Amino acid sequence: MKGKRNIFLIGPMGAGKTTIGKQLAQNLHLEFVDSDQEIEARTGAPIDWIFDIEGEDGFRKREKSIISELTQRQGIVLATGGGAVIESENRTFLAGRGIVVYLETSIEQQVERTRRDKRRPLLQSSEDPEATLVQLHTERDKLYREIADIVVATNENSIKSVANKIVSQIGEG
Repeated sequence: MKGKRNIFLIGPMGAGKTTIGKQLAQNLHLEFVDSDQEIEARTGAPIDWIFDIEGEDGFRKREKSIISELTQRQGIVLATGGGAVIESENRTFLAGRGIVVYLETSIEQQVERTRRDKRRPLLQSSEDPEATLVQLHTERDKLYREIADIVVATNENSIKSVANKIVSQIGEG
Protein backbone atom coordinates (compact mmCIF):
# COMPACT_ATOMS: atom_id res chain seq x y z
CA MET A 1 0.00 0.00 0.00
CA LYS A 2 1.15 3.46 -0.83
CA GLY A 3 0.96 6.31 1.70
CA LYS A 4 -0.89 5.40 4.86
CA ARG A 5 -0.22 1.81 5.75
CA ASN A 6 -3.22 0.93 7.91
CA ILE A 7 -6.95 0.66 7.41
CA PHE A 8 -9.20 1.14 10.42
CA LEU A 9 -12.81 0.02 10.27
CA ILE A 10 -15.31 1.88 12.42
CA GLY A 11 -19.07 1.70 12.67
CA PRO A 12 -21.89 0.34 14.79
CA MET A 13 -22.26 -3.21 16.06
CA GLY A 14 -23.57 -5.43 13.31
CA ALA A 15 -22.03 -3.38 10.50
CA GLY A 16 -19.69 -6.24 9.60
CA LYS A 17 -16.36 -4.74 10.71
CA THR A 18 -14.80 -8.09 11.62
CA THR A 19 -16.16 -10.07 8.68
CA ILE A 20 -15.40 -7.38 6.10
CA GLY A 21 -12.07 -6.63 7.78
CA LYS A 22 -10.89 -10.21 7.32
CA GLN A 23 -11.81 -10.13 3.61
CA LEU A 24 -10.20 -6.71 3.15
CA ALA A 25 -6.98 -7.84 4.83
CA GLN A 26 -6.89 -10.88 2.57
CA ASN A 27 -7.45 -8.74 -0.55
CA LEU A 28 -4.66 -6.32 0.43
CA HIS A 29 -2.27 -8.91 1.90
CA LEU A 30 -2.34 -7.19 5.30
CA GLU A 31 -2.66 -8.54 8.83
CA PHE A 32 -6.17 -8.48 10.31
CA VAL A 33 -6.66 -7.43 13.94
CA ASP A 34 -9.91 -6.99 15.91
CA SER A 35 -9.57 -4.73 18.96
CA ASP A 36 -12.29 -6.56 20.93
CA GLN A 37 -10.72 -9.95 20.21
CA GLU A 38 -7.35 -8.54 21.26
CA ILE A 39 -8.81 -7.34 24.58
CA GLU A 40 -10.38 -10.75 25.17
CA ALA A 41 -7.12 -12.56 24.34
CA ARG A 42 -5.09 -10.39 26.71
CA THR A 43 -7.52 -10.45 29.62
CA GLY A 44 -8.67 -14.03 29.17
CA ALA A 45 -12.22 -12.77 29.60
CA PRO A 46 -15.09 -12.05 27.21
CA ILE A 47 -16.12 -8.43 26.60
CA ASP A 48 -19.51 -8.90 28.27
CA TRP A 49 -17.81 -10.18 31.44
CA ILE A 50 -15.44 -7.17 31.46
CA PHE A 51 -18.50 -4.90 31.17
CA ASP A 52 -20.17 -6.75 34.08
CA ILE A 53 -17.14 -6.55 36.37
CA GLU A 54 -15.51 -3.23 35.40
CA GLY A 55 -18.44 -1.40 33.84
CA GLU A 56 -18.32 0.44 30.56
CA ASP A 57 -15.70 2.88 31.90
CA GLY A 58 -13.32 0.05 32.77
CA PHE A 59 -13.80 -1.51 29.37
CA ARG A 60 -13.25 1.84 27.58
CA LYS A 61 -9.96 2.28 29.43
CA ARG A 62 -8.75 -1.09 28.21
CA GLU A 63 -10.00 -0.30 24.71
CA LYS A 64 -8.14 3.02 24.59
CA SER A 65 -4.88 1.32 25.58
CA ILE A 66 -5.29 -1.40 22.93
CA ILE A 67 -6.24 1.07 20.19
CA SER A 68 -3.28 3.28 21.05
CA GLU A 69 -0.97 0.29 20.70
CA LEU A 70 -2.55 -1.34 17.64
CA THR A 71 -2.76 1.87 15.59
CA GLN A 72 1.01 2.24 15.93
CA ARG A 73 1.57 -0.98 13.99
CA GLN A 74 2.05 -0.89 10.23
CA GLY A 75 0.29 -2.93 7.58
CA ILE A 76 -2.90 -3.87 9.43
CA VAL A 77 -6.62 -3.83 8.91
CA LEU A 78 -8.13 -3.08 12.33
CA ALA A 79 -11.76 -3.71 13.21
CA THR A 80 -12.72 -1.56 16.20
CA GLY A 81 -15.60 -1.95 18.62
CA GLY A 82 -18.70 0.09 17.84
CA GLY A 83 -18.07 2.45 20.75
CA ALA A 84 -14.36 3.02 20.15
CA VAL A 85 -15.09 6.47 18.71
CA ILE A 86 -16.60 7.71 22.00
CA GLU A 87 -13.12 8.41 23.39
CA SER A 88 -11.58 11.48 21.71
CA GLU A 89 -8.05 10.05 21.99
CA ASN A 90 -9.17 6.97 20.04
CA ARG A 91 -10.52 9.22 17.29
CA THR A 92 -7.16 11.03 17.21
CA PHE A 93 -5.21 7.75 17.04
CA LEU A 94 -7.42 6.36 14.28
CA ALA A 95 -7.59 9.51 12.16
CA GLY A 96 -3.87 10.19 12.43
CA ARG A 97 -2.47 6.73 11.84
CA GLY A 98 -4.37 5.23 8.94
CA ILE A 99 -7.25 5.33 6.52
CA VAL A 100 -10.53 5.30 8.44
CA VAL A 101 -13.46 3.51 6.82
CA TYR A 102 -16.92 3.97 8.29
CA LEU A 103 -19.03 0.89 7.60
CA GLU A 104 -22.51 2.32 7.63
CA THR A 105 -25.59 0.13 8.06
CA SER A 106 -29.28 0.57 8.74
CA ILE A 107 -30.89 0.03 12.13
CA GLU A 108 -32.94 -2.78 10.54
CA GLN A 109 -29.76 -4.56 9.45
CA GLN A 110 -28.21 -4.09 12.89
CA VAL A 111 -31.30 -5.58 14.55
CA GLU A 112 -31.19 -8.55 12.18
CA ARG A 113 -27.44 -9.12 12.53
CA THR A 114 -27.34 -8.81 16.34
CA ARG A 115 -30.63 -10.51 17.19
CA ARG A 116 -29.16 -13.85 18.27
CA ASP A 117 -25.83 -12.53 19.57
CA LYS A 118 -25.80 -12.84 23.36
CA ARG A 119 -22.37 -11.23 23.77
CA ARG A 120 -23.28 -7.59 23.15
CA PRO A 121 -23.35 -5.91 26.57
CA LEU A 122 -25.19 -2.77 25.50
CA LEU A 123 -27.98 -4.85 23.96
CA GLN A 124 -28.10 -7.58 26.63
CA SER A 125 -29.20 -5.13 29.28
CA SER A 126 -31.76 -3.46 27.02
CA GLU A 127 -35.49 -4.16 27.12
CA ASP A 128 -35.78 -2.70 23.61
CA PRO A 129 -32.65 -3.49 21.55
CA GLU A 130 -33.92 -1.55 18.52
CA ALA A 131 -34.43 1.61 20.61
CA THR A 132 -30.92 1.13 22.04
CA LEU A 133 -29.48 0.85 18.52
CA VAL A 134 -31.32 4.03 17.47
CA GLN A 135 -29.95 5.87 20.52
CA LEU A 136 -26.39 4.64 19.86
CA HIS A 137 -26.69 5.71 16.22
CA THR A 138 -27.83 9.19 17.27
CA GLU A 139 -24.88 9.52 19.66
CA ARG A 140 -22.16 7.98 17.49
CA ASP A 141 -22.92 8.63 13.80
CA LYS A 142 -21.45 12.15 13.91
CA LEU A 143 -18.30 10.77 15.59
CA TYR A 144 -17.89 8.11 12.90
CA ARG A 145 -18.32 10.72 10.17
CA GLU A 146 -15.92 13.16 11.89
CA ILE A 147 -12.93 10.86 11.34
CA ALA A 148 -13.99 8.79 8.31
CA ASP A 149 -11.92 9.08 5.15
CA ILE A 150 -14.38 6.78 3.37
CA VAL A 151 -18.01 5.86 4.11
CA VAL A 152 -19.28 2.56 2.71
CA ALA A 153 -22.81 1.21 3.11
CA THR A 154 -22.93 -2.48 4.02
CA ASN A 155 -26.70 -3.09 3.96
CA GLU A 156 -27.43 -5.05 0.81
CA ASN A 157 -23.90 -5.76 -0.31
CA SER A 158 -21.93 -8.98 -0.04
CA ILE A 159 -18.77 -9.11 2.05
CA LYS A 160 -16.64 -9.36 -1.09
CA SER A 161 -18.36 -6.45 -2.82
CA VAL A 162 -17.93 -4.19 0.23
CA ALA A 163 -14.25 -5.17 0.52
CA ASN A 164 -13.76 -4.54 -3.22
CA LYS A 165 -15.47 -1.17 -2.96
CA ILE A 166 -13.12 -0.17 -0.12
CA VAL A 167 -10.07 -1.32 -2.11
CA SER A 168 -11.14 0.73 -5.11
CA GLN A 169 -11.87 3.81 -3.00
CA ILE A 170 -8.45 3.75 -1.33
CA GLY A 171 -6.84 3.43 -4.73
CA GLU A 172 -5.42 -0.06 -4.36
CA GLY A 173 -7.54 -1.78 -6.98
